[in-house]
Amino acid sequence: MSNKTTSCSTMRPMERAIRILAGTMITISLGLGYFVSPYWLLLTLFVGLNLFQSAFSHWCLAEQIFARLGVGDEKKSVPD
Repeated sequence: MSNKTTSCSTMRPMERAIRILAGTMITISLGLGYFVSPYWLLLTLFVGLNLFQSAFSHWCLAEQIFARLGVGDEKKSVPD
């Protein structure tokens, strides 16, 4: 039985960018939900549901957007 774990240092750039985006959106929406309006917690729900569905459907809008921006493209992210 293999006991492989993925650390943040071996994570792909696209996966890392999506985790940063999701964590940022959740943190901001929780702050806005506490200080501004509880309706901002719906953004937290949306992010969580999107992460959940992307695990099963293998489709993520953020991944497509990041791909168009060149995030995770080895040719664009490595300086010459």
